[in-house]
Amino acid sequence: MTPTKKVVLVTTLTATAPIIENRFIGFDGKQAKANTPVFGVTPREADEGDSVGVECVGIVLVESGGAIEVGAKVASDAQGCAVAGENNAVGYAVSACAEAGELVAVLLKG
Repeated sequence: MTPTKKVVLVTTLTATAPIIENRFIGFDGKQAKANTPVFGVTPREADEGDSVGVECVGIVLVESGGAIEVGAKVASDAQGCAVAGENNAVGYAVSACAEAGELVAVLLKG
């Protein structure tokens, strides 16, 4: 089953580096890195200088960096993908995924 999203809060920021769709975004306008705070997720690709919508609160879709179980705490990996993790966890997995590259639904509470 394809996960669905239910976004509650969307805002914009200016990309300060190229951004890949469905990845976590940091407060600095770049794809988030491992163990760093996450601002939200962008559903679209962006080039440096582009204004990009960022989904900050709600159930969002994020590209996974590995297998994730439903209910697991989720954090960013070095490429801005969702991985199971406690450090700087940004939300909880609402759907599961078996491997990297799949879309996983994540509940971001803001």
